[in-house]
Amino acid sequence: MDRDSLINQFLKVRGHTEKLVKPLAIEDYVVQPIEDVSPPKWHIGHTTWFFERVVLQQYKENYRPFDERYYYIFNSYYETFGERVMRSLRGTLSRPTVEVVMDYRKAITERTAEFMKNCSDNTWNEIELLIKIGINHEQQHQELFLMDIKNIYASNPLQPQYSNYNHNGIPDRKPAGEFLTFAGGMHEIGADGTGFAYDNEFPRHKVYLHDFKLARNLVSCGEFLEFIDSGGYEKATLWLSDGWAAVQENKWNSPLYWEKDNDGWKIMTLNGLKPLDPNEPVSHVSHYEADAFARWAGKRLPTEEEWEIAAGKTEAESRPGSFMDDNTFHPVARKDEGRGLNSMYGDVWEWTQSAYLPYPGYKQAPDALGEYNAKFMNNQMVLRGGCCATPRDHFRPTYRNFFQSDKRWPYTGFRLAEDA
Repeated sequence: MDRDSLINQFLKVRGHTEKLVKPLAIEDYVVQPIEDVSPPKWHIGHTTWFFERVVLQQYKENYRPFDERYYYIFNSYYETFGERVMRSLRGTLSRPTVEVVMDYRKAITERTAEFMKNCSDNTWNEIELLIKIGINHEQQHQELFLMDIKNIYASNPLQPQYSNYNHNGIPDRKPAGEFLTFAGGMHEIGADGTGFAYDNEFPRHKVYLHDFKLARNLVSCGEFLEFIDSGGYEKATLWLSDGWAAVQENKWNSPLYWEKDNDGWKIMTLNGLKPLDPNEPVSHVSHYEADAFARWAGKRLPTEEEWEIAAGKTEAESRPGSFMDDNTFHPVARKDEGRGLNSMYGDVWEWTQSAYLPYPGYKQAPDALGEYNAKFMNNQMVLRGGCCATPRDHFRPTYRNFFQSDKRWPYTGFRLAEDA
C-alpha cells in the first residue's frame, strides 16, 4: 500500500469509529458495568492515544502533546509508556468530557494525517508499520466497542436498542452434527507475509495432524437449548474443574444475554430483546460452556491447527457469516447449501481447544510492540474465525484471537470436531 492509500485507509477507519458511536446518548459514553467492558469514551480516547503516543510523540520533531495527562488516562496496558488508570476505574472518569475527547480525537487525526503526508521517506519507513498496526488496533476496538455497548445496554433495565436491523431466521438449517472429513499429515499454518498480520501469526510453520472431522455448521441456539434441558449445567462430570467452579460461583444456567419468561426464551441483542431463534449460532458462551457441550455431545472442540487447515481447504466453497460491515451486529442463521463449512468466517468467534502460546520460532518484538500480544501468551485460549462485530477487511484466516476461558461478553461460539 502506497503512502496516499494508507492515509486514506487511516482516515476511513477513524471515520468509521465515529459513525459507530453516533447512535449513543451522551450518558452512554461513561458506563462500565463490569471490569472487562470499557466505556465508549475510553475507546475513543485510547485509539487516539495510540497514534499520538506511539507515532507522533516518538517520531515528530519537537512535538507538543494535546494534553500530556491523557498519556496516563488513555494508556491501556503498556508498561513501556508508564502508569495508567486502573482498568476497573475507567468508568469513573467524568472528565475529560465527551466533547473534549472528541476534540482530542479530531486534532490527533488531523496531526497524524498531516505528519504521514509530509514526513521524510526515512521517517515514513520507520512509521509505516506502526500506522498499519494502529489502524488494525482501532478496528479491534471497533469490535470491542460493539461488544461493550451490548453489555452496557443489557445491564440497563430498559434494555435499549443500538440498531434496528431485523434478522429473521431460516427454518431449514442443518444441524451441527453434519461433518466434513479432512486429511491429516504434514501441513503449514501461520501468516505467509503477503499482507498485514500480527506478530502472533508468525512464523509460518509445519504441523502434523491426524485425520479429523469438523462440523459443517456452528452449534445453534436450539442445539444448546437441548444441552440446557438435559441438565447440562447441573452435571459436574461434563465440566472442567475450573469451569464447574465458574458455574457454581456465577450461577450460570444459560449463555449470557439469555432470559426466560412465560413466553419462552429471549435473547438480548443490539436490536433490543428478541425471541430466541433456535437456528442462529449460539453466542456469548465461555470456553468452559463450549467444552462441556462438546463433551455432552460426545465430540470435542477443534484445535486451532485443524481450524486453519480446514478453513484453507474449503475457503472457495464455504459461506461466510455476518461481519460488522453487514450492520446486523448479531450472528445470523443461514440456509445450508450442502457444501463447504458454513459461517467459518464471521458470525461468532469460535473457541478452540488450543492454548494461546507462541508459534515455534516466534521472536518477541522489542519495547511497546512486544507488549501488544506476547505478554498475554499465558492462561488464555485461542479463538478463530471473526464475528459479526469484526470489520471484514480486518479479518484473515490466520488471525489468532484469545480470551480467558471464563469470558462470555464477546461474540463467542463454537463448532464441533472429532477424530476421523
